[in-house]
Amino acid sequence: MKIGNFQIDAPFFQAGLAGYSDTAMRLVARRHGCPYCITEAMLDILLLNGGKGRRPAELDDDDHPIAGQIMGAEPQTMARAADLLVDLGFDVIDVNLACPVKKIRKKLRGGHLLGEPEQAVAILRAVREAVGERRPCTVKLRRALDDDSRSAEAFHTVLQGAIDCGYAGAVVHARTVEQKYQGPSNWGFLRELVEQYRATPGFFLGGSGDIWGASDIFGMIEHTGVQLVSVARGCIGNPWIFEQARAIMRGDHAAADRPPTIFQQRDVLLNHLAIAARIHGEFAASIMMRKFGIRFSRHHPDSEQVRQRFIRSGSLRDWHQVVETWYARDGQGNSIDQAMPEEATPALCPVVQEGDPTPLRRFEASSSRNSVR
Repeated sequence: MKIGNFQIDAPFFQAGLAGYSDTAMRLVARRHGCPYCITEAMLDILLLNGGKGRRPAELDDDDHPIAGQIMGAEPQTMARAADLLVDLGFDVIDVNLACPVKKIRKKLRGGHLLGEPEQAVAILRAVREAVGERRPCTVKLRRALDDDSRSAEAFHTVLQGAIDCGYAGAVVHARTVEQKYQGPSNWGFLRELVEQYRATPGFFLGGSGDIWGASDIFGMIEHTGVQLVSVARGCIGNPWIFEQARAIMRGDHAAADRPPTIFQQRDVLLNHLAIAARIHGEFAASIMMRKFGIRFSRHHPDSEQVRQRFIRSGSLRDWHQVVETWYARDGQGNSIDQAMPEEATPALCPVVQEGDPTPLRRFEASSSRNSVR
């Protein structure tokens, strides 16, 4: 998979996730086979002001290749922020035109710019001109602001604007901005998009939405034709999704179906904490790792009890006590299906007959593995 002038060795990556995908989470993902990561969206103004606002842009030597994702409302400040990220050593500059958060809408940033396509294109153009040929640029989009026909036209205006400006590719979340994360993502839309733009030279299309297991990655590729898949909420507390995806790529079906053991879960929890403490300090790491422990608990055979213990942990000592108590003896972890988070929703994908959007929670491993070469 080629992104601008460099290649990654697998057709998936870890998405930017607000409040989660910091350096520690990214490094853990890379150690489990993730080939490429994107930062959470960084506000252009905060980056330019420096201080704490620039901390998310601090890079680790082992955290490459990586895209720095920026979000803002004005072409000039977005251009300056993009130039700064190039100087800081990011390999790709990614423009966020997808964030559905309400407070972002008030400032006309993120996905809400899809309602102002001319401004969105002006931002894309300013960023591309600022970066020049030094780095490839990509854009994160949602399929539209809402389901109004004018929103669909605006989406294509923005996407074509990215192509005309020389962007290397776009990753499209198959929900509207109005949907946020509710209801199914429309994989049928992604397939239509690929059919319409597949002949565009030097431009890739990636997909996002309802990737909860490794087989979903290849299910999306098979049924939509996208070249790159964004793994977002499905990788929080689940770095094994990348190992399992690589197992599918090499045809190791047993490894792809094998859930992490209790000791493997413990090792990742402790490794994640150690990296977070090195980067953020022990106090900040203890606060952050509480929410990660809650997400990791899905893989434990006593998941609800472990989850409740992580919820009640109020210090690093408490957190360690949970690990020492519940991860002291090895054993089989929950299956991939058992570890599926409650928010996992079906995707809409035409799989029964042409043009018939059918809810599909996740692809069975057998259907997607057979298509991988």
